[in-house]
Amino acid sequence: MFRIRRVADGFTPANARALAEVERILAAQFPTANANDITGLADRLARPGTRGMAPMVLIAEDAHERLRGCILAYRFVTPSFLFLDFLAVPPARDGGGVGGALYQRLREIAAGMGLTLFFECLPADPMLCDLGPEKLEENRKRLAFYSRFGAFPVTGTGYETPLSGNDTCPPHLMFDGCGIAQSLSRKLASGVMRALLERRYGALCTPEYNARVLRSIRDDPVRLARPEKAKVNPPPPLDHCALPIVVNEGHEIFHVRERGYVEAPVRISSILEGLKARVPLERVAVQRFADHHVTAVHDRALVDFIRRCSASMPPGKSTYPYVFPIRNRERPPKELALLAGYFCIDTFTPINANCWPAARRAADCALTAARLCLEERRFAYALVRPPGHHAERRAFGGFCYLNNAAIAANYLSRFGRVAVLDVDYHHGNGTQDIFYARNDVLTISIHGHPSFAYPYFTGFAEETGEGEGAGFNLNLPLREDASIEDFFRAVRTASARIAKFDPHYLVVALGFDTAAADPTGTWKLRPADFATLGRMLAAFGRPTAFIQEGGYRTRTLGQNAAALFSAVLKNATASPTAPPQRRTAAR
Repeated sequence: MFRIRRVADGFTPANARALAEVERILAAQFPTANANDITGLADRLARPGTRGMAPMVLIAEDAHERLRGCILAYRFVTPSFLFLDFLAVPPARDGGGVGGALYQRLREIAAGMGLTLFFECLPADPMLCDLGPEKLEENRKRLAFYSRFGAFPVTGTGYETPLSGNDTCPPHLMFDGCGIAQSLSRKLASGVMRALLERRYGALCTPEYNARVLRSIRDDPVRLARPEKAKVNPPPPLDHCALPIVVNEGHEIFHVRERGYVEAPVRISSILEGLKARVPLERVAVQRFADHHVTAVHDRALVDFIRRCSASMPPGKSTYPYVFPIRNRERPPKELALLAGYFCIDTFTPINANCWPAARRAADCALTAARLCLEERRFAYALVRPPGHHAERRAFGGFCYLNNAAIAANYLSRFGRVAVLDVDYHHGNGTQDIFYARNDVLTISIHGHPSFAYPYFTGFAEETGEGEGAGFNLNLPLREDASIEDFFRAVRTASARIAKFDPHYLVVALGFDTAAADPTGTWKLRPADFATLGRMLAAFGRPTAFIQEGGYRTRTLGQNAAALFSAVLKNATASPTAPPQRRTAAR
């Protein structure tokens, strides 16, 4: 088993190790390649867009984060296309489907960006390539491999014209429509060839050579050397056509039946029914993640208490915190029911036999959504309960036990900068607490002012972070009677801060308790307003994990969720490439 993810930069230890291994593999597999093409990847990722070419690195890694294969590609801006430069697997790990999986993932990314894909591949025709029978057979197999995906050589042009008498095997230019184009127009072919010859191979190709190649493009559409019997895979399902959704199927077991307890199982079914009516869904199975992802953001004593107290409760019974021993934290009570107040911030978040299994499963759902983003899915939605954003490093409360959004953000932070945007009516005090002294995760919360809204003691505008995290926490508290324009003014302020931070990943703590007539809120957002919010969230252009938080008016939950996610999918923008040389072919 392996996963494929995009390496955004070389700043985190995990990414730095991965890029060093990519360079090592490329050097081993392509010993004749120009060293400048395969080294200094971290520096190029940190300076995107050099010469209109932004690099993109994809890696396949196993469960132990050992590299199984890699891709180095470039996104060209004018004209817009993706260029695959290198695809490689370690010599000792050849095969196993890694190369095919990597190429397929690159096709999906290209299709999601609305781009076609180009690369180079050496010919298998002895009239075009003087490499000997063994090498020609390798080239034939490679061309056959790509043809199964619908990638074929461009023919009838002068692109294969040798540069000199020593150039005995000039490569084909390969075209893959990635399911969004069946043919290659003369205009695009001319633009792509000009970009490659001038920007990619400018040191090798003279202006006279380039002009000769460009004059040779006469067909429209340009011909492709497509074998008559080529079996082309159907285009992959595009991740902006359906919403990947991870549902906490075990949430129903956590059902507090006391009158007035609004955090009820019907919330999830209401949202699901609303989505099914209007939004194409891709159900994704929940993956099980190790506990260290939870204890990375929560104190182990808190986690152990919730687990032990939940396991000790008889069926149908709940314990509510009612003694809060804050004055002597060194000698906490021994009895679990009394100890609850040692870890809880309120009197209405009970523990019963089912709260830990449901909360732990919700954390796995959030991590699964985060992993989808890591694998470069444009969006993923963890539809979970209980919610999580009030759970702090050492305390739970507000119906929250484990901070799902923080767990997802911390997981992603190993691979790039993360912004967490909380649009729940209530302040995300837990998320703020967990990341308050960190500068790799930006936390922003739009919420009712703590002078009247839960949790009352946190969420003030003056709380901006501390230590290394100073300036990386932004609270945007609004009035109790805030208007729709007030809300969207705050969203625009958050958007500007996120743009300045320039994260690689976005986590949205998604609350629908900002809706009109929600029993826990006072604002008046309606479906059209949630659609506007969806358009604004899609405009960030980052792989985004939506983690469900509040929202308790079940009559409108489904409508509001459907309006938001319909707009998200319709307005999805291509994820910007991460920060960026002859004609030695495919690589």
